[in-house]
Amino acid sequence: MKDAARLAAYFAATILIGALLAPFLFWAGQSLVARGLFPFLAKFDFETFFHRAILIAAAVLLWPFLRVSNVRSMVDLGLAPNPRWSRDVFAGILLSAIPLLCCGALLIAFDVYAFRHSFAWVRFSKMLGAAIAVPLIEEAFFRGIVLGVLLKTGRQYMSIFATSAIFSVIHFLKAPERTSTIVTWASGLNSIAHSFGQFSNATMLVSAFATLFLIGWILAHARVLTRSLWLPIGLHVGWIFASGTFNRVARQETLALPWLGENLLVGIVPLGVTGLTWVIMRAWLKYGRAPKA
Repeated sequence: MKDAARLAAYFAATILIGALLAPFLFWAGQSLVARGLFPFLAKFDFETFFHRAILIAAAVLLWPFLRVSNVRSMVDLGLAPNPRWSRDVFAGILLSAIPLLCCGALLIAFDVYAFRHSFAWVRFSKMLGAAIAVPLIEEAFFRGIVLGVLLKTGRQYMSIFATSAIFSVIHFLKAPERTSTIVTWASGLNSIAHSFGQFSNATMLVSAFATLFLIGWILAHARVLTRSLWLPIGLHVGWIFASGTFNRVARQETLALPWLGENLLVGIVPLGVTGLTWVIMRAWLKYGRAPKA
């Protein structure tokens, strides 16, 4: 339980330091803009700087956290070398992307979505970069470090549950834009308080939080079953790529919360499609991935 307590202390310290750092980061950005340097910073509100401050705090505190948690290598996190890593990545992409794209095709057939008249190649390239970079970073952190530390407690399913909850909460928490129109030293703390406002919306909890939690659970379960991050990375890439690509070739005609949200990863329907990916993944790990006798 000491490792779990250290992890809780790490997250608490990250949020607190990030909240206190955010105003100074914002003021530094505004000062650079006033001097004619990096004028693009002017378009970002305080919440953008708040999120970046949280990331900075998490990165700075990560090494001390790993040291006190006695993590020196991949073995300490329950990870092992995966000689078939490329196969796992490719399989993960297919297992997550194909069901989601099939769901998108059905939504177009039922006039929930319609094809766009043009395709934004610039936005597609940015999405493609995110589909590669985000899974690498998030899987290394959530399923690599966070889950690895929790697994040291010996409680596998509790560790998966806790990691999935942390993953979904962090993605779900977001203060409304322009929460702090006048930035003071306490604006970061104010953003934290407003971030919990979405939990009062039952529709958003069902349509967004539940899907995020299930995605987090599937990714964690894949990591535990393979003792590797490559299958979770592939799954994560497939979800981001399929959802991002579909949103760029089709536009939504009908918003039907909680059944369907603003993209293919929000709503009860995407929740069911994600569950289907989990079933297919388990079958593949049992019959397709297992070495032949």
